[in-house]
Amino acid sequence: MKNYELTVLVHPDLEMNPEPAITKIKDLVEKSGGNIIKEVNDGKKRLAYPVKGQDFAVYYYYEVELPAEAPAKIESVLNITDEILRHLLVTVDERKLKAEAKQAARAAHDENSESEENSAAEEE
Repeated sequence: MKNYELTVLVHPDLEMNPEPAITKIKDLVEKSGGNIIKEVNDGKKRLAYPVKGQDFAVYYYYEVELPAEAPAKIESVLNITDEILRHLLVTVDERKLKAEAKQAARAAHDENSESEENSAAEEE
């Protein structure tokens, strides 16, 4: 299984009740043998240019794990789904993830070192 990022632009008319479109996306990922790791609703945003006659869209971001054959199936279904204006499915760069994790660990270590130094200075 490989990690992917899926960004979906949902039709703005579904802003108040996005559940049918979201359920369709989740079912599609699960039926393809994948798992949703993370789901983020970024809300309704103005588009840079009209897409299918719409100036706004509701943005959803997913981090998913998919088997090798699943991306092609998912993209073909998303292309013909009326509720979805656009989508983007890309692989996650594993080197980037490792570098970000290392940087976060380094930042946490630096913060701990600073708080220990501050505590020692306050005790004196």
